[in-house]
Amino acid sequence: MHHHYLLSILLLIFSTLSYASASDQFETCSGIVPMPVRYDRISITDFGGVGDGRTVNTKSFRAAMYRIQHLRRRGGTVLYVPAGVYLTESFNLTSHMTLYLAKDAVIKATQDTSNWPLVDPLPSYGRGRELPGGRYASFILGNGHQMLSLQFSGLAGENGTIDGQGAVWWDMWRGKTLQHTRPHLLEFMYSKHILISNVIFKDSPFWNIHPVYCSNVVIRYVTILAPSNSPNTDGIDPDSSSNVCIEDSYISTGDDLIAIKSGWDEYGIAFGRPSSVITIRRITGSSPFAGIAIGSETSGGVQNIRVEHVTLYNMGVGVHIKTDVGRGGYIRNVTMSNIYMENARKGIKIAGDVGDHPDGNYNTAAVPEVKDIKIMDVWGYNVLQPGLIKGIKDAPFTSICLSNIHLFGSQGPRTAPWQCSDVKGVAVKVSPWPCSELISSPSCSAPF
Repeated sequence: MHHHYLLSILLLIFSTLSYASASDQFETCSGIVPMPVRYDRISITDFGGVGDGRTVNTKSFRAAMYRIQHLRRRGGTVLYVPAGVYLTESFNLTSHMTLYLAKDAVIKATQDTSNWPLVDPLPSYGRGRELPGGRYASFILGNGHQMLSLQFSGLAGENGTIDGQGAVWWDMWRGKTLQHTRPHLLEFMYSKHILISNVIFKDSPFWNIHPVYCSNVVIRYVTILAPSNSPNTDGIDPDSSSNVCIEDSYISTGDDLIAIKSGWDEYGIAFGRPSSVITIRRITGSSPFAGIAIGSETSGGVQNIRVEHVTLYNMGVGVHIKTDVGRGGYIRNVTMSNIYMENARKGIKIAGDVGDHPDGNYNTAAVPEVKDIKIMDVWGYNVLQPGLIKGIKDAPFTSICLSNIHLFGSQGPRTAPWQCSDVKGVAVKVSPWPCSELISSPSCSAPF
């Protein structure tokens, strides 16, 4: 396991340096949430915290949060977690604080699922994502709705670890004994000005990092790890959130590395909060599912997305944009560029028949709009099928442009061809040549 961590971090460093070498100052969006200077500093040991891997420290973490929230020191407070293994039940963060993990500090979730608290379902989902009703609270939660506004909060450190000990939850999912939807590892709700950096996330029960109904969020220099067969352990899922920056991170999990979402069918349509202005760059990772995904829960809309400099190994699908009839909403103004993938079942997939429904009340007339999607400068090796674009009958995907895309198969049997239907767009310098529905054009700017 230690070798796995070391390899992950080295891969991240190599990936970051390889991009940075092209320019002394590579582009970043992290300035939307500057690192705050906090003069008030406390340690979890001040509240009785014991990092022996056996003592349950729930009372210590909750007492520290109470102190930060009620004393409100000017400039906020750093809660320092020194080296050690701090076992704890779930706890909530508060505003104007930084949870700072030292090198070799581990905050580890207890495995007592019987006492895990329940919370209401997200209004844009209408029920738990896995099961009807409520859901288990996230292991670490920042909920601005509970305190009118949660802002200027974050996690940082020296690559300390948040360990969800998710195996017990995965086994319950496999055995179909779950009573409610599994907890996320870290979730921010109704929050703004959130910074997450230099932390390792390990073995989440469900999705790893879930900012939902948030704005101005920076996630960078994180490592996210879970076994490739761990169910639904998405890396980072921005959900009905805006002004999100995800950079310089390594993710290896059992599901989509990054998936942009915005609500589920009639509940997401009614809530009506899109995901917008999201930048993803310099990400390295592997997964049996997607590298960069949009969807399938996109009922509030997704727009103004920029993805660049992504390196993927041993993937199910490199890029996956997914929606379905009943979702409604839209996916538009998406640009992805400079993507490298090696060993993938499929290079690019844009499909309108992916995803399940929360109940039988979804509106079959709620047809999503997918338009203005530009994917360019993509290279892949040992890609079994270059791509599939499957729009919706009578509602084709439009203004799709593929440019300078080269996805090569393995030695031996011929790579399966592109498959397309119900799509309008252009192709520029694509090999193998895509389907006839995409017309040849000298550039993406040409009318189509």
